[in-house]
Amino acid sequence: MISAFPSDLGIVSIGAAVPERILTNEELSRRVDTSDEWIQSRTGIRERRIAGPDEWGSDLALRAAEQALDRAGIAPAAIDLVVVGSASPERFFPSTAAIVADRLGAHSAAAYDLLAACSGFAYGLAQAAGQLQAGMVEHALVIGSETLSRILDWDDRSTCILFGDGAGAVVMSRAAQAEAMLAIELGADGAHGLDLYADTLRSEDRVIRMNGREVFRFASRVMVESSARVLERAGLTIDDVDWFIPHQANKRIIDYAVERLAIDPARVLVNLDRYGNTSSASIPLCLEEAWRAGRIERGDRVLMVGFGGGLTWGSCLTTWAGDGPASGGGIG
Repeated sequence: MISAFPSDLGIVSIGAAVPERILTNEELSRRVDTSDEWIQSRTGIRERRIAGPDEWGSDLALRAAEQALDRAGIAPAAIDLVVVGSASPERFFPSTAAIVADRLGAHSAAAYDLLAACSGFAYGLAQAAGQLQAGMVEHALVIGSETLSRILDWDDRSTCILFGDGAGAVVMSRAAQAEAMLAIELGADGAHGLDLYADTLRSEDRVIRMNGREVFRFASRVMVESSARVLERAGLTIDDVDWFIPHQANKRIIDYAVERLAIDPARVLVNLDRYGNTSSASIPLCLEEAWRAGRIERGDRVLMVGFGGGLTWGSCLTTWAGDGPASGGGIG
C-alpha cells in the first residue's frame, strides 16, 4: 500500500525519552558467551538503555510526548489523536495510548495502540496522516515506545545483544511548509512472520525469537525496494533526499541499503551504537537527536524506512515542517 498526501500535512515537532540505565557490551559478556568486539563487528552496537524495574513504556512515551508538545507550543487539550506503536505494551488493555492521553491531559483525544513491531512508527505516521487528510483531526501525536528488555531471553546471545528501551514522539499537524508529507508505503509478509516473533497466550516462552539470517535477508531487500517505491511515487530521486533515517537494527543492513541506494553516507543518520534496536522507537529517537543537534532544518527532505516482525515494513518521505531547536533540552 502506497499513498501520496496533500502538501500541508507534516511533522511539526518531536520529543524523545530513554532510561538512565546503560547496559554495555562488556557487561553482557559477563552473562553470555560474547564480547564487545564480537557484538560491534556484527551489529554496530556498543551499548543500549534498559528500563528500571518501575519504568514502563507509558512512562517513556509520556516524557517524549510532553517534550514534543512543549516544543510545538501545543496544549495537550488540542490533541485529537494519540497513536502508540509498540511491540512491548505493559497491558493488553487499556492501551498505552489511552494511558498517555489521560496523563497528558488530552482527555478528548481518540487513543489507541498499533502493533507492527519495528515498523510501528511508520504505520503510526500513516494512520495520523490519513485522519488529518480526512479532516477528522487537527493535531495528532504519534509515539513509538518500547521496553523490549522485558521480553528478552537474557541467556540467548542472538537476541539479548540487539535490543534496548526508549521512546520517540512527533506532533503532526497542518503545516505551513510546502510539500511536507510526500508519500508513505506500508506492507507486510505474514508468510515469514515466525522468522521474528514473541508469543503471548500461545506459549510460556514469551520472549523474542528470531531467525537472524532470514530477517537480515528480508530487511536488506525491503529497505531498498520500499525506499525506491516511495521516491518514485513522490516523483523524486535519492539525490533529492537530505537525510536518510533507516530503522536502527543492524549496521550491516544499513550499510547494504546505503550502498544499493547510492546515497552519500554523510546524509545517513545512525545512533544504533548507543541505543541498540529500540523497535518502533528507533526512527523517532534518531530523528530527534539529529534535529536537536541542528542537522535537520525546516525544508529538509527526510526519508525514513522501517522493517520488523510481521514481517512488516514501512517507508515515509516527508519535508521537515518544524522549527529548529531552541537552546538546551536534551532527551527527556
